[in-house]
Parts: sequence; structure tokens; C-alpha cells
Amino acid sequence: MKRTKQAALQEGLWNSGDTIVVAVSGGPDSTALLHVLHRLAEEEKLRLIAAHVNHGFRKEESRAEADFVKRLCRQLHIPCEITELDMPAELAAVSENPQLASRRRRYAFLHKVAAAHGASKIALAHHADDQAETVLMRLLRGTGLGGLSGMAPIRREKNVELIRPFLRMNKTDIMAYCQQTDIEYCEDSSNTQRYYLRNKLRLDVLPYLETMNPGVRESLVRLAEVSSAEHDYMQRQAEAALQEHAVRTDGGWKLKCSNLAGLHVALQRRLIKLILNYLTMETETISFERIEEIRLSAVDEARTSWSLDTGGGVRCVREYDTLRFIKDSGSRGMPMEFEYSVMPEHKRLLIAETGEELLFGIGRTEPGKNDNHTYGGNGSEVYFDAEAVRFPLTVRSRRPGDRMSVFGLNGTKKVQDMFVDSKIPTSRRDRVPLVWDAEGRLLWIPGVRRSSVAPIVAGTERLLRIVWSGDTDNEESGGRMDGSVDS
Repeated sequence: MKRTKQAALQEGLWNSGDTIVVAVSGGPDSTALLHVLHRLAEEEKLRLIAAHVNHGFRKEESRAEADFVKRLCRQLHIPCEITELDMPAELAAVSENPQLASRRRRYAFLHKVAAAHGASKIALAHHADDQAETVLMRLLRGTGLGGLSGMAPIRREKNVELIRPFLRMNKTDIMAYCQQTDIEYCEDSSNTQRYYLRNKLRLDVLPYLETMNPGVRESLVRLAEVSSAEHDYMQRQAEAALQEHAVRTDGGWKLKCSNLAGLHVALQRRLIKLILNYLTMETETISFERIEEIRLSAVDEARTSWSLDTGGGVRCVREYDTLRFIKDSGSRGMPMEFEYSVMPEHKRLLIAETGEELLFGIGRTEPGKNDNHTYGGNGSEVYFDAEAVRFPLTVRSRRPGDRMSVFGLNGTKKVQDMFVDSKIPTSRRDRVPLVWDAEGRLLWIPGVRRSSVAPIVAGTERLLRIVWSGDTDNEESGGRMDGSVDS
């Protein structure tokens, strides 16, 4: 308890009178955290709210944990908010990493509880061993100083601060506290299952590394602390370089290539990434390769003209000694938006915003040609099994988070990534129509990719044909089309 109070003072984790939502899974770490904060609450004038999420993965075990948290909170006279999810069912409907999907839903609930109770903090029970695992995991996947910084003791997210009072404590310290104070807790059986990368690192990799360096966990935690400080310093330097060398323009930024070349290479990369972070609407991390391509093209004195679609609706252009970052999505910097409904009787759709057309028709397959068009649809014409498509169709512009199930891949792929892979210009992406069916499945991105939905197979008798006027190089169809939609 004393160490937690010291950590709170050093890191500024809370102020007297704060309302704190405590995330409690029922395991030893979060149970100990709730006990410690409860003991400090009167002295520190804290108001506590416990929050528990039953993800529904382990059925009876998960319900037992929820019941345990309820009993614990009644004993401590702490209000408790519990939600029950059915993550297996949610994950069956979409292709998403189970841990990431669960984390997203869990944090959404924590923020909801915080808003309902007027809490300014959400307390999480991550400790030093978790920090070591996080740093090692990011190191294996490839990262920079920001990733090596691991988890921060305090970080603002939305309208609250996420605080980690145990981040400098080892797991053994927490377990010793539970034993000394006779605290009951639950054991999560999934912690021993090695199909999670973090569990593999905890159970196999770190113990092996400890045979070569018994203090490897402490070394990784120290690496996080050093990286965090240096990352913060470099970010401040990049902000200063931005103020000194870059100029805000209508819809973007510009700077002199010669000024960029005069900076240290590390600062060059930071400055480029900072500008892209300011401009991009995409949520994924900007790749090192993309940043390096921009940097090398900007500092190469022999290059005077160059352009690159950086993703996220941003284009980078070099014009002699000027490097421009241009946000070019629709008129006046606003993305183009449109949405139309297509009923079974519709044969033609004119998209007023772009002046392009989509044609729809139903036909029958020809004998022996049931598989000819299974992988078609990357151009201006596509075929589907008409019986497997549900009307009404929706034709609309792209939106953040759009994904497609594609042939040859397990799961789904981001539409944004598919635009990048197909080298669709940024200025063009908002104009490309996306065709969805009534079940919310993305069927086709004209000129880019057909989905794996409703393929043409041996038993297919009726074909749904869609033609897009945005590409004039149409191939001849293999099925007879009567020009109407009668399904």
C-alpha cells in the first residue's frame, strides 16, 4: 500500500476527491489493486467504482468470476458495474483478433462506466512483468522508441486518464501482498494456454531468457523507462522542428527539402511522421518504409519532381526544393459521401456525385462455364451467384473501418489497404462505389477487388451481373444476361 501511494505521488496518478473506476477481472492483480485502493480511499478521499466484464469465453468459469467480483464489492461496500458479452458469437460474425476485439469492448465499457459516474480516472492492474512482456512482444514485431516505451503509468484517453498504480511492482510483490493479507482471488485458466503470444512469452520465452540473464525482466522494464524518456524528448524536438521549418497551408503542410536534409536523420523521420499524423484520417500506424521513402526522396538533391500516395487521404509531392503534404479528399478538403439503395427491379444506377453508372442484370450460366467468373471482378464487370446475394443492395462511398472478405485470405482486409495495394490515387478513393448486400457484406469494389461472397460454383444456375462505367476495358461475359433483376 505504501509503494502504491508513493507511485501515485511520483506519477500524479490521482488528486484528492477523484472518482476512480477500477477494472476488476477477479484475478490476483486486479483484486489486490481494488483492496489497496479501498484501503487508501478514506485517506486520499477517493471514490471507487468497480467494473467487471464477462467476455463469455469460458462460460461457467467466467460466470464464477463475475459472482466473485460482486461478492467482493459487497464486502468492501464498493459500487460495482458488470456487463456480460458474448464475444464468441461476435467473433463468429467478423474476423478479428480475439484479444484485440475483447480489449476494444472492455475499454468501451470502462469508459461508459466512467462517464456514468463522472469518474476522471480508470485504474488498471498492469504490473512490471506485464510491462516486460509488452516490450518484448513489440520488439519481436518490430517497433521504434514509442513502442519500446511500453505502457505509460498515466495516459489520457478520451475524457479520462488511464492509470496503472502497480506498473513498477513485480508479480511476486503482488502475490506476496495477497498472501500476507489473506486476499482471495480467481485463477484464469486461459493464462496457461499457449495459443496467445503473450502467454508464450510469459511461460516459455522469458523463462528461457532468464537462463542467460536472470534479470531480463528488469532489463526490459528499464528499457521501457529509458525509451519513454527519449521518445518524449524526440517528440518535443520534432514539434520544435515543425514550428521552425514547416508551414501550414490550405489542406496540408509544406517545408523546404534543404531544411529537412539539414536535420539529423532521426529527426527527419520524426518530422515526416508528425506531419502525417496531423493530416491522416487512418488509424493504423504509418509504416517505417513509407516514411523512409518520403525522406530519401526529399533529401536526394538529384530528384526535383516526385509524388507519393502516403495513405489516409494524404499525398506527398516534391516540387524542386519544396516538399508538400496535401490532404486531397473531395472538394474543399471534405470527403465525398454518397449512398444509394438498389432494389431487385433496378437495372441502372446513376451516381450523381461522380457521374458514373452501375448496371445490374440477371442471367443463367452456360453449360460447363460455372467456374469461369469465380475470381473475376477486379475490373469493371463482376458476377455473383444470384441466389446467395440478398437485396436490397447498397452502393455507397467508403467509410473508416470498411473491410472485405477476399478470396485466398483468412478473414477480412481493410478497404484502405486494398486501395493502397491497388495503387488507387487518394483523390480517386472517395469516388469509387462500394457495393454491399442487405446482410452488410461488401460484395465488390469496382476496379479493385471482388469479395469471396456468393462465388460462382458448380451448382450455380443464376448469375447476378454488375457492370461499372468507371472502366471502359470490359471483358466479354460468359453467361447470358437478360438485362433485368428478377431475384
